[in-house]
Amino acid sequence: MLSLMKSGGVGFLVALLATPWWIRFVQSRSMGQRIREDGPASHQAKAGTPTMGGVIIVLATVLGYICGHLGSALTFTRSGLLVVAVFVASGLLGFLDDFIGIRNARNLGLNKRGKLAGQVLIAAGFALAAIYWVHTSTHLSFTRVSLPGWNLSEIGWMAIAAFVIIATSNAVNLTDGLDGLAAGSGAFCFGVLSIIGYWQYRHFQIYHLHASLDLALVAVALVGATLGFLWWNAAPARIYMGDTGSLAIGTGLGALCLLMNLDLLLPIIGGLFVAETLSVILQVFSFRVFGRRIFRMAPFHHHFELKGWPEITVIIRFWILAALLAALGLGIFYGDFVKIAKVI
Repeated sequence: MLSLMKSGGVGFLVALLATPWWIRFVQSRSMGQRIREDGPASHQAKAGTPTMGGVIIVLATVLGYICGHLGSALTFTRSGLLVVAVFVASGLLGFLDDFIGIRNARNLGLNKRGKLAGQVLIAAGFALAAIYWVHTSTHLSFTRVSLPGWNLSEIGWMAIAAFVIIATSNAVNLTDGLDGLAAGSGAFCFGVLSIIGYWQYRHFQIYHLHASLDLALVAVALVGATLGFLWWNAAPARIYMGDTGSLAIGTGLGALCLLMNLDLLLPIIGGLFVAETLSVILQVFSFRVFGRRIFRMAPFHHHFELKGWPEITVIIRFWILAALLAALGLGIFYGDFVKIAKVI
């Protein structure tokens, strides 16, 4: 428990104290956010706001994870190191995307093919390492590896794992359109994963997950880092996380759930991110097939802005939804624990 507190505390303090320094550094080099021209008109006033704050989220998370092991008997595990590795890798991909966008003075950085190629490479690397280095189970899981317990085979599990990593990184990226929305929503998800990881550790006889506490350490470091960054990112934001942060956070969320055997619980815990992604898919499908738009703008947080909701209202109400969905995921996990505990 002390290791978890230390990891989260260091992550929070590093993000809280380092972000103002990063803001000054970015401002001194005129590395401001470019705003998409087809977005809500009210967002044009945000042009020039310092960006790439995800650098601090990544740094704070890594330092929090490392410091959580210092002075304790807790050892680094392959699972924990793999999550941190793909988290950092996605952060580097996002940084490249952000940097190119700033250098070329446009909202778009890497082209779609280049960005997707980088995500596929990272996702494939994670899937291969998870199977052949971590030796994770190839069974499809919900709240534990034995539920439903279908063996997907190595190829099948790696395909699903790669899809999850790409999907979650893009989902958080799509959600990161309002001040603090992605950071706050992510904090709820990682908070729930911290609790679940600790619970899996305390009840090893049920979950048989040797790295559960180390994975909880990664999750709580992410809670601290996102909350520390949110202090400066909350509306009106003084800095944005950029793709550096959103791709890293999404990848971290997907990787943690996969290695904690929460494959099918992920869409519930991260339900807000799923809803944001579905709004884009439905919008594109409806327009291409029927020539009509479902929302005034997608992702659908912009729809509510264009309906007249103040930005802060959209953010807080979406935070509430994110918290409720994450809590629902935790409730489902605990409900299954109570059920299986009675049996054994």
